[in-house]
Amino acid sequence: MSIPDLKSQLQQLVSAPSVSSHSARWDMTNEPVIVLLAQWLRDLNFCVEILPVPGNDKKFNLVATLGSGPGGLVLAGHTDTVPYDDQLWQSDPFKLSERDNRWYGLGATDMKGFFPVAIEAARAFENTPLQQPLIILATADEESTMSGARALAEAGYPKARYAVIGEPTGLRPIRMHKGMMMEAVQIEGHSGHSSDPSLGNNALESMHRVIQELMSFRQSLQQQYQNPLFTVPAPTLNLGCIHGGDNPNRICGHCELQFDLRALPGMDNDELRQQIDEKLQVVARENNIVVQRKTLFGGVPAFEQSADSELVKTAERLTGHSTECVAFATEAPFLQRLGMETIVMGPGSIDQAHQPDEFIPLDQIKPAVDVLKQMIQKFCL
Repeated sequence: MSIPDLKSQLQQLVSAPSVSSHSARWDMTNEPVIVLLAQWLRDLNFCVEILPVPGNDKKFNLVATLGSGPGGLVLAGHTDTVPYDDQLWQSDPFKLSERDNRWYGLGATDMKGFFPVAIEAARAFENTPLQQPLIILATADEESTMSGARALAEAGYPKARYAVIGEPTGLRPIRMHKGMMMEAVQIEGHSGHSSDPSLGNNALESMHRVIQELMSFRQSLQQQYQNPLFTVPAPTLNLGCIHGGDNPNRICGHCELQFDLRALPGMDNDELRQQIDEKLQVVARENNIVVQRKTLFGGVPAFEQSADSELVKTAERLTGHSTECVAFATEAPFLQRLGMETIVMGPGSIDQAHQPDEFIPLDQIKPAVDVLKQMIQKFCL
């Protein structure tokens, strides 16, 4: 069976909905995307494995390997997209459309567009014996739980020496990004008639104290940790949403705050959670109230690849760009945990991701294919 051309591949990938979300209303399987990739890669003589994600029978990873050996190169991407605002799109988000020298479609840049680019690069070596393996890796649920990459890291598979994650970076290599953790603070007070505060214990007032503690904690972190390589050089803590109470004439009996914290390399998410818990327990004791922290998802560690690593030097030479640092999180720390030198680099811009009329610029497609070809040439031949 002949493999579709690059544009046709992306058309089919965009047409296969694969939203991942914390909301059950939005969350979908990624199996149709995995099946398409498996078919094309088998036709290129890759050995293809489809791996169910533990604990979720509708999510799958794909590991496709060409060649063998102890080293090799992984070209990695995620198969899922974020939810979409259908009414705000100028075209059907599930039909690839071309205008203004761009391809528009949900996931076109973040990051279904990377797979046809990687496959096109691999096609150049279809009849060339590789000295080290080329692995194309497709993961599940990067946009929500990162359960796909997390499962691979826990399984210790696949193994290679180098990894390129094709998130949209304008083909600029990224060797460092902040971590991310999303947490909820829940306070159980005691409701009562607002005319007599002694009848209850106001959860909203205790949350006010919690917010003060978190803002003070943020300030201390920003004084302690700085990295001038980042556009925002300090860790950030964002108070994202709050819900509590039900009526102005009732003492608030329950309140929940959700926040995210983006740590710099060198900071540990578990240690940060422990420090936050200590502050929350002080509020609980002093206010005689129940305060609990809940992790909304497993989080992503901060990521850093050494500036003098072989992969970083190669990416800089091939692209003509020095490596950069970004604030958004990726699957890089999970692949790095597998023992691989890892960078993030792909066509498109993160500025176009997660919004209506997402697109990938056509003028970045061929340069991306060329760079990946040279990467395969260096690390697999």
